[in-house]
Amino acid sequence: MIRHILKATRRFARKENGTATVEFVMVYPAIIALMLSGVELGFVVLHHAMLERAVDLTVRDIRLGTGTNPKHDELKDTICERAIFINDCKANLRLEMIRQDPFAAITIPEEPDCTDTSEEVKPVRTFVNGQSNELMVLRACAKINPIFPTSILGAQLSDNTDGQYALTATTAFVQEPL
Repeated sequence: MIRHILKATRRFARKENGTATVEFVMVYPAIIALMLSGVELGFVVLHHAMLERAVDLTVRDIRLGTGTNPKHDELKDTICERAIFINDCKANLRLEMIRQDPFAAITIPEEPDCTDTSEEVKPVRTFVNGQSNELMVLRACAKINPIFPTSILGAQLSDNTDGQYALTATTAFVQEPL
């Protein structure tokens, strides 16, 4: 009986049927994970580029609009109109405008204020319209939902309980004189 089992085992070990299937089963998950991470990274870059572009265009309007004093909600609405690919932008975007001394180092908090739907709503941290010839730093932070939250990159990106990740755009400008 044992000889029969050993003979069948040896015969089974010599067969090469199904070797391509084994290789496919081993390699397929890695290839799919790589593809999903590539798509996720592409969307991260797209969202960040759109946020940067929207902030830059809005600050350009501030620079050219001599004498205008835009309010927080106006700036947020303008940025959200221009950041086309950011879903639910008005709820997921937070702005900070900080007055700086142009002759000293820029001192803004390292951690940006970002919206987080798992936290209570916070008032605007700092948003002060500058006077003539003052250096202002505008920082926008948006929380984005990953396209594939269970993929390797999507899971690594999420930094809060809602599975979102933060993208920031920072720019500086000088408030023009009247």
